[in-house]
Amino acid sequence: MPSNITIPGDKIATIEEFEGGKNTFEDGHNVRSTVIGITEIDKKNRIAQVENLKFSGIPAVNDIVIGTVVAVMSSMIAVSINYVNNIRTKSNVECICQTRNLRKKNVALLNDIVALKIIAHKNGTIHATISEPDLGVLFTKCKKCGGSVITLRDAIKCTECNWIDERKLSNNFGKSDFIKLGV
Repeated sequence: MPSNITIPGDKIATIEEFEGGKNTFEDGHNVRSTVIGITEIDKKNRIAQVENLKFSGIPAVNDIVIGTVVAVMSSMIAVSINYVNNIRTKSNVECICQTRNLRKKNVALLNDIVALKIIAHKNGTIHATISEPDLGVLFTKCKKCGGSVITLRDAIKCTECNWIDERKLSNNFGKSDFIKLGV
């Protein structure tokens, strides 16, 4: 692999030598990459930047991803990405999604299939949002008995045990095209 290929968080210059340009951030001492790409050093203008490489499976800002919730924390979820813009990926990349600003008791639970929008690449982590109407849970099961669920406005109800639970549901919840993608 060429030496000028970087991944998010890689040091590409010091701030004494160069100013950070496109796809970089400064950590107080160094200029670091925010993307997977090729380092470009402009010695004349003293700017270090990174040209983004398009790798299959690494989502860019504003990409829509579909994935499986692999961890649920008090203010965020971690999602293993299965699709980027409806194209299957086997890269095993994960992203995090803040949930503290949503008023749902359960935004999403473990193993739910969710649609998210990538909003940033910061410090080697992919950040996503679930706030828009088309984003949210696409497929889930009852958390009590594992049964099938139906929607009740912005909640779900189990068809077997009648348990009612909140989730941040996508406008596309239960649509067969998205269920096939996520499963």
